[in-house]
Amino acid sequence: MLHEWFHALSTWYLATLDSGGYLLVALLMAMESSIIPLPSEVVIPPAAHLASTRGSMTVAGVVIAGTLGSWAGASIMYWLSRIIGRPLALRYGKYVLVTPQKISDAEVWMQRFGLFGVFGARLLLVIRHLIGIPAGILRMNFLHYSVATLAGSALWCGVLAWLGVTMGEDPALMAGSLNRIALWLGGFMVVVGALYYYFVHRQIRAARGGDR
Repeated sequence: MLHEWFHALSTWYLATLDSGGYLLVALLMAMESSIIPLPSEVVIPPAAHLASTRGSMTVAGVVIAGTLGSWAGASIMYWLSRIIGRPLALRYGKYVLVTPQKISDAEVWMQRFGLFGVFGARLLLVIRHLIGIPAGILRMNFLHYSVATLAGSALWCGVLAWLGVTMGEDPALMAGSLNRIALWLGGFMVVVGALYYYFVHRQIRAARGGDR
């Protein structure tokens, strides 16, 4: 079911990207930074590739749009969490795919790394769209939160844009070679997954009493 949803979304996105432009990129990245399970990996790379080949957008513009969209979605998460508080977030979060365990993990990460944790979270799987919850619950200074979010999001969108442009320079990939597509995406996800394991999973477990 989820796979079909992603496929339908990707097909619609690629068909609409030319006309939707920066606004569409920003909107989808805002969704990605909230509780909606929309990977940024399917938003920024195609837009960056389009910008580098057709000229209807610029790669820098895609990065800026993605960054601002990420900040908007992360800000919504921050203020919702700040308003409703921890008890309601724990009680009702599971109905929107935010389990108490995920909230707890994000809180541990936040308490361990503070402001730098907000910046780093924007570069990592799973915790990227959750960090606004503990930041809001703990009432972190919103200006500081925004600066860290914008910086981390800009770096992440820049990496994804580079990936999109670089993938577009691979003739076999553009010809639709499934093996080459699997190699690119598989390699990228392995790297991102390793970063999550070493910089989030291990840190959270260590903070809870040892890396088991």
